[in-house]
Amino acid sequence: MLLAQISDLHIKRPGALAYRRVDTAAYLERCVARLNALEPRPEALVVTGDLVDLGALVEYEALKALLAPLTMPVYLLVGNHDEREALREVFSEHAYLRTGGEFVHYAVDVGPLRLLALDSQMPGQGSGHLCEARLAWLDAQLAASQGKPVVLALHHPPFVSGIGHMDRQRLDPASAKQLEAIVRRYPNVERVICGHVHRPIFTRFGGTIAAAVPSPAHQVALDLREDAPSAFRLEPPAFALHHYTPAAGLVTHHAYVDEGEGPFPFYETDGNLID
Repeated sequence: MLLAQISDLHIKRPGALAYRRVDTAAYLERCVARLNALEPRPEALVVTGDLVDLGALVEYEALKALLAPLTMPVYLLVGNHDEREALREVFSEHAYLRTGGEFVHYAVDVGPLRLLALDSQMPGQGSGHLCEARLAWLDAQLAASQGKPVVLALHHPPFVSGIGHMDRQRLDPASAKQLEAIVRRYPNVERVICGHVHRPIFTRFGGTIAAAVPSPAHQVALDLREDAPSAFRLEPPAFALHHYTPAAGLVTHHAYVDEGEGPFPFYETDGNLID
């Protein structure tokens, strides 16, 4: 089965451009069309935060219209650009958004996988945090999910990326250390997935793999200097496809929104490699 993941949509009010340059709505429209065209079709789509840019109702209304054509269930997380109550108001039919009390965290089954969505938002701050209540919720959910493959999703990376200005806005080190200790106790956690950094990044974490995804719009500039300026590039928009089988576990693919030319054959009709 397939679980698709997109992140960092940064949808603005209709007609507005992110940073006066990026038409994030047009980018998302293309991404939705690409997801709908995938074969096999993903079982669900998880969106790991920064759904909109300013947390305004009008932005969530625009987002809802853009996501409406999707032909698969959608699970939404909050990032540092989001506003919990505005999200809940506009997406009122998404009952899972209200199961976590103050926080937008929840547990749902996606085919054979258990998806645990963790709220890492610190309102008014770019960086993320996990309080004792959120960590206790996660520990209880993982204990209840033993024996089932789990994908843990949050917005902020719990690891250092090497991109200085983004690392100063990651999940705070104390929270990341506590999260890693919890994850390490549960070997059925197949993957920790996140967004925020607008880049494909993979690292070891808590005895499993943590992975960030690119944006379907703009990407953070890949500049690994500690004093790198905060900047973005219009590199190819992309997303992740997490492919699960009981035999192989979870395998993550980096997929582009815009299809290149092809597919072209490697072999002649007689079976010989094309030369």
